[in-house]
Amino acid sequence: MATRDSNGTELNDGDSVQVIKDLKLKGSSTVLKRGKTYKNIRLTNKEEEIEVREGKGTLVLRAEFLKKV
Repeated sequence: MATRDSNGTELNDGDSVQVIKDLKLKGSSTVLKRGKTYKNIRLTNKEEEIEVREGKGTLVLRAEFLKKV
């Protein structure tokens, strides 16, 4: 079970990733802009999803919209 980004690069806990397209957050009016970088990611049980810290909360993002930095 390997989590891979949009380029096929394997992701690990603690990696940094960058958003490759604007993403609307479900249940919110917030938009994550292309180019936003998240550091120190955490992998989840599902191989297509990762967790990132955003302020005081946690976001779950799909790996297909991210690239490793």
